[in-house]
Amino acid sequence: MKKSDFYYDLPEERIAQTPIEPRNASRMMAVDRNTGAILHKHFYDLEDLLRPGDLLVLNDSRVLPARLYGEKVGTGSFVEFLLLTQHGDKLWEIICRPGKKCKPGAKFSFGGGKLTAEVIEVLDDGNRIVQFSCDGSFYAILDEIGQMPLPPYITEKLKDRERYQTVYSRELGSAAAPTAGLHFTKDMLTSLGQKGIGIAYVTLHVGLGTFRPVKEEDVLRHHMHSEHFLLPQETADRINQTKASGGRIISVGTTSCRTLESAAQRCGSVLTACEGDTDIFIYPGYQFKVIDGLITNFHLPESTLIMLVAAFMGYWNTMYAYREAVRDRYRFFSFGDCMCILPGLQ
Repeated sequence: MKKSDFYYDLPEERIAQTPIEPRNASRMMAVDRNTGAILHKHFYDLEDLLRPGDLLVLNDSRVLPARLYGEKVGTGSFVEFLLLTQHGDKLWEIICRPGKKCKPGAKFSFGGGKLTAEVIEVLDDGNRIVQFSCDGSFYAILDEIGQMPLPPYITEKLKDRERYQTVYSRELGSAAAPTAGLHFTKDMLTSLGQKGIGIAYVTLHVGLGTFRPVKEEDVLRHHMHSEHFLLPQETADRINQTKASGGRIISVGTTSCRTLESAAQRCGSVLTACEGDTDIFIYPGYQFKVIDGLITNFHLPESTLIMLVAAFMGYWNTMYAYREAVRDRYRFFSFGDCMCILPGLQ
């Protein structure tokens, strides 16, 4: 299996730079998982595709305002930090630019001195371990002075930071949004529940590795990044009950999918609460153990995310759907439109 097998040609103007309003006005390509048949819908039509007894599983992770702009103490020269992973009390792994300024022992100031940092270690991949210091709550100061870590393909400034958060986000810890959930409104979630469609939550803190390109032409040589996930017992119980009663488990996003399939690898066919780190790599040939449906945005060419989609609904169906989305002028990536992949779509 080659990386180039998952390439498709995408004009730059199809990359969405701003979110659409209202959230659920995004277009939605509904695809039959079995046949590849396509219906062109909008996200507010979702409840027409679902059945009472179905269960939507959403990732409730909340994005950190993880991009910091500051200066090097002593020189005043500009520096940018991007927080990746917390390793201890105010101890973080980061990406910094320019890297030549971030040597062990170097100190930096952010927000006029509200937050300071010292580089402790330079890792083999060029990332740094830094120790932050501040008076008061680290997260409160980060919320005050930090910026949203938008993906590199989004070049326009985000006017409202909450538009890069889902309306149900609550567990702070992601470096990027679980973007399939950006289409939901609170009213829509209420309406779905009133129609007998279940809502359950998992947590997977999205790492920036989700944007790292696959460098190996041989897909099987690619090393996946690791992300922390949590499956609560309440959600495990609801999934088990839904399956037992003949309902469908529909993952909202690839992050929820990776959480559920990782949990199944640990627990087997009957899920129980679990927590840990996962580097699960889902590509064509993978046998799904939990999910029956998938709601997901359109992903970058040759990415691990398009490979996951191809594993779920078939390689040829996936590549055809993507070419159709380009031809029909769908909006792509984080602020773009979405797909709803279900078996036996009517």
